[in-house]
Amino acid sequence: MIHIGTSGWNYPSGKGTWNGVFYPARRTRGFDELRYYAEHFDIVEVNSTFYRMPDRGPVGKWVERTPADFQFAVKLFQKFTHPDMYLARAGTQHWSLSRGDVDAFRTGIAPLADADRLAALLVQFPSSFHADGPMREYLSWVLEAFAGYPLAVEVRHRSWFDAGLVETLQRLAHGRATLVLADDPETKGTGVCSTIPVEHTPVPLYLRLHGRNATAWWNHAAAEDRYNYLYSPAELEPFAQAAQGASDAGRKVMAFMNNHFSAKAVANAAILKSQLGQSVPGVYEREMVDRYPALAGIVTTEGLPL
Repeated sequence: MIHIGTSGWNYPSGKGTWNGVFYPARRTRGFDELRYYAEHFDIVEVNSTFYRMPDRGPVGKWVERTPADFQFAVKLFQKFTHPDMYLARAGTQHWSLSRGDVDAFRTGIAPLADADRLAALLVQFPSSFHADGPMREYLSWVLEAFAGYPLAVEVRHRSWFDAGLVETLQRLAHGRATLVLADDPETKGTGVCSTIPVEHTPVPLYLRLHGRNATAWWNHAAAEDRYNYLYSPAELEPFAQAAQGASDAGRKVMAFMNNHFSAKAVANAAILKSQLGQSVPGVYEREMVDRYPALAGIVTTEGLPL
């Protein structure tokens, strides 16, 4: 009932690369990052579908490269949630959505849905997405457009949570969607621990932990710098308790670590699994334990238990 993974599996460049940290520095011919990742976790959150429409060919290969019980949470394409970002990347000033856009996305992720491997469709909105009348109606439109999928919605502006929380939860419930509980430098866990009690919704619990690097959250030289944060075991414990409580109540739980800089997400995901009494499978590189000593006694390294 509790599935723990990371946001993305491919970080090949930059200061925060996973190569030589989680992934071996020396790779055999044909080394497959997704297969390797799936030896350690049973779920992953896909970020690439946010930046471009998914292609059913490569998506179908994801199914083939992973075990039958491995699941994917897929982020909705930015055209639906971040129009300003989409326009900047597309180099145009015209924004419109059509049924064709919806159908194209549905077609792209069909291999996951058809194989019963789609854990959730993540609908992530930016901080500028306020809970005013038009935006509330737009949210309902998105939920209706992608009805039939397990939906998880991440909204960040306080207007969705403070006085508008009850209406937000009702709107999501009507669309059969769950509210994402996110941790970042601005919330620091309050979304899970007090602001949004997990018993408010009977749908699955979806957790996203972005890290708490307040210094680089809004001002950074590279985008990856905002996710350069390692949660301590004590900081993870409230999330373990929330996950366990939801699971005990019969709810499916998905928790994703997005503090991906230098595979810190992997380290924290392994620690969280251990806190929940889950096995921590797979062999880890010695570099992981050298960088993140809290993994000692939790993971197996180079084929030998620590």
